Amino acid sequence: MGKIELEVEIKSSPEKFWEGICDSTVLFPKIFPEQYKSIEIVEGDGKSVGTVRLVTYGEAIPIVTFAKEKIEVADETTKSLAYTVIDGEIATLFKFFTANLQISPKGDGSSIKFSVEFEKASDEVPDPDLILELAMKTFSEFDAYLLKA
Repeated sequence: MGKIELEVEIKSSPEKFWEGICDSTVLFPKIFPEQYKSIEIVEGDGKSVGTVRLVTYGEAIPIVTFAKEKIEVADETTKSLAYTVIDGEIATLFKFFTANLQISPKGDGSSIKFSVEFEKASDEVPDPDLILELAMKTFSEFDAYLLKA
């Protein structure tokens, strides 16, 4: 098992960023079309535990074309979200792949803690550091979008 983590400070309030994350099924393909071609709800309501989403990635995402994600945690009180990848290229590279997100107040804005826990399918599979780079870029750009909205 491996784990990689990052923390990003943003200007949006925890409540505003959490609402945006809860609406990411609609917002991410609209704001980031080069990264997310589409996000479809396969099962559930798109926001609560048990929801399964099919994420189809754009040209800006190398190697990966799609991922099916199952929401494992969606806690509005703690502003925590976790999902496990259950299908797609990531699921073939990793036996286990779960992303965790927590939004906390920090100063006038927020702190986002993002981590990925994983188990590689083989030793040849690199650590998913690219995921952290994408997450940092997405969170920063999403924050800028929310501040203008």
